[in-house]
Amino acid sequence: MYRILGVDPGSNCTGYGLVSGNGDHVAYVSSGTIAPPKSQSRYERLREIYAGIERVIKELEPTHFAIEDVFYSKNPRSTLVLGEARGAAILAATLAGIPVFEYSAREVKQSVTGNGAADKSQVSYMLVKILGLNTTPKRADESDALAIAMCHAFKRRDWGGA
Repeated sequence: MYRILGVDPGSNCTGYGLVSGNGDHVAYVSSGTIAPPKSQSRYERLREIYAGIERVIKELEPTHFAIEDVFYSKNPRSTLVLGEARGAAILAATLAGIPVFEYSAREVKQSVTGNGAADKSQVSYMLVKILGLNTTPKRADESDALAIAMCHAFKRRDWGGA
């Protein structure tokens, strides 16, 4: 049995999604967002992201942690701030002793929809179908996090399931 926590990092809103599985069967468990108040400093928001992911890990007990790989923006500052949010989330996972796996946005879209250039609505639609959800996740950050978790679930099949 495995439990994969997917994380879509962001300094304003970090999405998370947990799926569990046994063999080829994968099921939705939980999803949500961590959204520190915009009035907080960048450093306080990083602390909130770390603490939020730490709480989620303690509550949901994942066995794997999957996160979107570094995204390079045209704006170097945006890339830096996103990298800091990723670092806070990864730190929470590594301190909890959970193995970390990284996937590019294209890899995530390809694994969930079959098209590496799919848009967010196509990804959400496929998550509803694959996971048997009643509706699409409320926020794009949740949907993206679930897609990252599903990407890892599909990839682990390819290499024997660590």
